[in-house]
Formats: sequence, C-alpha cells, structure tokens
Amino acid sequence: MSGADVNLVLRSTRVVSPDGTRPAAVAVADGRIDAVLPYDSGVPAGARLEDFGDDVLLPGLVDTHVHVNDPGRTEWEGFHTATRAAAAGGITTLLDMPLNSLPPTTTVGHLRTKQQVAAPKAHIDTGFWGGAVPSNVKDLRPLHEAGVFGFKCFLSPSGVDEFPELDQEQLARSMAEIAGFGGLLIVHAEDPRHLASAPQRSGPAYADFLASRPRDAENTAIEGLIAHARRLNARVHVLHLSSSDALPVIAAAKREGVRVTVESCPHFLTLTAEEVPDGATEFKCCPPIREAANQDTLWEGLADGTIDCIVSDHSPCTTDLKTPDFASAWGGISSLQLGLPAVWTEARRRGRSLDDVVRWMSAAPAELAGLTRKGAIEAGRDADFAVLAPDETFTVDPAELFHRNQVTAYAGKTLHGVVKSTWLRGVRIAADGGVAGPTGRLLEREH
Repeated sequence: MSGADVNLVLRSTRVVSPDGTRPAAVAVADGRIDAVLPYDSGVPAGARLEDFGDDVLLPGLVDTHVHVNDPGRTEWEGFHTATRAAAAGGITTLLDMPLNSLPPTTTVGHLRTKQQVAAPKAHIDTGFWGGAVPSNVKDLRPLHEAGVFGFKCFLSPSGVDEFPELDQEQLARSMAEIAGFGGLLIVHAEDPRHLASAPQRSGPAYADFLASRPRDAENTAIEGLIAHARRLNARVHVLHLSSSDALPVIAAAKREGVRVTVESCPHFLTLTAEEVPDGATEFKCCPPIREAANQDTLWEGLADGTIDCIVSDHSPCTTDLKTPDFASAWGGISSLQLGLPAVWTEARRRGRSLDDVVRWMSAAPAELAGLTRKGAIEAGRDADFAVLAPDETFTVDPAELFHRNQVTAYAGKTLHGVVKSTWLRGVRIAADGGVAGPTGRLLEREH
C-alpha cells in the first residue's frame, strides 16, 4: 500500500473503476482515494479494513438534477430530507435546481440565502445551479463568479410564477452572456407554441395528459436550442429528455461539434405510458412518461452515447397537490432514493452492466458539472462510495422512503439492487436503512 497516512482500506471482489470491474482494495487517506490496489494487498498498520465480500463497490452517484425546494416550500421537501434520501440511495453529491424554492436562485443574494439554509442540513455534498430568467441577464456573471455550476432556464411556463420562461430572443441574449464567460446553460426544452396548440383536457385519463405534451414540443425546442448553440458556440445541456424523436438531431449536432449534452431520467427509462393507471398522478411529470417503444429508443441513445447521463429530476410536492386530475396535479416524480435500483433493474434486463450504470449516473454527471474530485474510484478523487448488493431485491414501500412526502410512482415495484452503505470522503454516512447526521459540504464550481 502507498502512503503512511492511509487510515482505511475498502475491499471487494467487484470494484467498479474507470478500468472496469475487478477485485481490488481501495486505500483511503484524509478523505481521498490514495490508491486502487490489487485485492490481496496488505493493510497498513493502523488502517481499518472494510471487506464487502462480493457486494459491489461503486463510486458515489452524482445527481445534477434535484429540486430541494428549500427555503420557501419546505413542506414539499427540504435539504435535510432530500439529502438524507439521497444518501440512503447511494448518492453522495447533488446539485439543487434554482426554482421551486423561495427565493429562486436568480441573484447572488438569493444564492447566499439558499447556502445558509443548506449548510447545516446537508447529509451529502451539495452544489447549486443558478437560474436564467427574463430579468436577470445582469446577474448571470456575478452568479457564475459566486460558484454556481451553470444556469437553468425554461422555454415554456415553469409552473411557478417567480421563475418565468425565456422567449427565443431572451434565450439568445442569456445564452450569449453565459457563453461570454464560458458558462453552461441547461434547458427545459418544450416549445410553448406546440403546447398551446395541443389538446388540453382535464380529468383522470393519462392518455389526455400525454396528448397535451406532444413530442413535437420537445423536438422543436431542442432544434432551436441547437441552432442558437451552434451560432454562439455556446455550451448547452438538454434536461430530462423524454422524446426519442430528438435523438437523430442531437447526434448530428454532436458529430458536427456543437457543444450539446443530454440527460434522461429513471422514470423515462423504467416506466411507460401504457402502465400508468388513470388518476395516478404520481406518474405526472413534464415532459411526460411516453410509450414503451419510445423508451426502447431512449435506451439505444444511452448505448450509443447520444444521451450522456441519467439523473433523477426529483421534483416532489405535498400529497394534496397530486390530485386525480392530470391537468391540475403538480407535475414531478419523486425518485431520489430509488434511482439506482430502478435504473439497474432495467439495465440488467436489457443486458447492460453496472459499469454502464456508473458511467451514466456518476462519471458523466460529474463531468457535466466539472466535479473533478467526484464520479470515479481512482487515486486523487474524494473517497465517496456506494456499496450495492446487485442481485438482492426489495419491494418499494413509500412509508420507508426518506423523502418528506412519501409519494412515488415506484410504489409496489420490486427492484434489483439494495444499497448496503454509502460513504462520503471515507466516512460511512448511511447503512442498513439508517442515515447519520449531516456532514455534507457545500460545493462551488471549480474555477
């Protein structure tokens, strides 16, 4: 073993590293990975050995799309409950979205308010996106300099009045400003004209809701976003892709050198429109869960690299806002604690490996956000880990979730992959269904 300061060695017959899955011993010193060594390496004097047997040692997951809603709508979630749920699910780093909190993260002052609220409550490392709204172009550079990881905007109404969408002219103006200082714009891409012309029917029928958020709304918005990014040489990221129709346009833009990345979410990759019962608005999100054939093509987009990463878009609310009317119910899927087993269950069914899941849910989100110390088990990274029993199953009981409101579209589903423990900078923060007190740090973009 290297280094006299190694105080912890984690050993498993299956360690997922950038070089693949193999037996290894991971030496930890001062909260960092000191070395990844052969499985039977000796343990330095004074170091503690944790042997996980055949359970898989993964890098802690990185979730760059979480609505914590704190402060202002803490009855919906909050930093204490969100980060506790994340820790229980093997996530060691999250980035908080700028809206659904009051105030939204659209000025440096609002960012400081959110940081003050989060600091004593965070069980895992936590960073923040800024918001791009029509009135705050002047605030974008100061927010960037204050350490936000990029800027979120909507192209159609966000659902909350304090975070208005950008029209095409405002989008171009904000994108040009952000490109000018080398920032990242992340975009909820649904075209408002297509949404306005789609049939709008209230009631419990999921088919009616699906018709109200057509694929064309996503496809058109993404085409326009790519055109702006091409012209401005801007770096853009498409949030929560649900329409597989957009994949050829995205793939072509990538080949051309347009700086575009794409995420999808566990619910689009594991749930289908065909299985949503009428009135079951725990399945409502925007853009919507689409048909099984669409899902198959999304998986193809993951396999060929058109889709870069999988993140939760955890967007909870109080139970009363999930009315049986799909038109009026709050849209958002709660999945923070369940993303890893949900994705692994479907990935294994489709012949994909845990190496793939780690690339999609840890390495790629860390790369998106520029988190160079996260996302991989290799020397120099933070000693953030999840220990997974990939063949064990459990049935989702909403009452056992750490989310503040135990509403989830996964209720009653049997999933593969039990998170046995989660480690943050070499300290076990979750194990056997329990979570320790908050020890997470607030993160700023690495300059």
